Amino acid sequence: MIEQTKTGIEGLDDILNGGIVKNSTTLVSGNPGAGKSILCLQYIYNGVEKYDENGIYLSFEEDESDLREAAESLGFENWQEHVDNGDIKVYDKQVLLRENDFTSSLDILLEELEDGDYDRLVLDSLAMFELFFENEKEKRTYLLKFTDILSDSGLTTLMTNEQGAVFPDTEIGLENYLTDGNIYLIQTPTDTGVNRYVWVAKMRKQNIETDIYPMEIDRGGIDVHQNASAFSMMSEEESPI
Repeated sequence: MIEQTKTGIEGLDDILNGGIVKNSTTLVSGNPGAGKSILCLQYIYNGVEKYDENGIYLSFEEDESDLREAAESLGFENWQEHVDNGDIKVYDKQVLLRENDFTSSLDILLEELEDGDYDRLVLDSLAMFELFFENEKEKRTYLLKFTDILSDSGLTTLMTNEQGAVFPDTEIGLENYLTDGNIYLIQTPTDTGVNRYVWVAKMRKQNIETDIYPMEIDRGGIDVHQNASAFSMMSEEESPI
């Protein structure tokens, strides 16, 4: 029986047939504004609020105050309370980029893992994390080492990845193959705004629903609808499936 970690996100756990595989690393990819950071904030917040699972949020792009404002704007009103009492531990860019050295940042995290009791971790974003390394081989080596450390520490991890292409099949990077799961957030412009979709492309060790599902972002975060999308705005050649 595979142990799972529920995201607590309406509809997403159903697509995952229960949740994310425990102690795994899942890559959340999408173009700017697709909702990657929102999904991650929701994942960490739901862990504390719904499942008594503490979380660590590593942000290479935002200050701690920016994360708090983003969380509170989504209706996560107890975010700062959980940070203050240690249920959510935030390391922002001021801390992680202080030494401009991956080993120093890793030492900070390892010390926390030894002293704390955490179940979930977010790394936002992988693109900034990878700036520590000079070449593809070094990046691959350290990413594998890092994900192994997180798994051995009992953490179920989400990592965000910036994607320039609208459709995921046109831009597949090395990190997609080094992680246990791949979740794509897709947004397509319309005359009246933006249509949003989620596609769980891979999740090792478990069966998943691989259709593309519509989603919305509102107060409360992401809500995934259960009716699979026909993706009618795309031509057959453009379809990511």
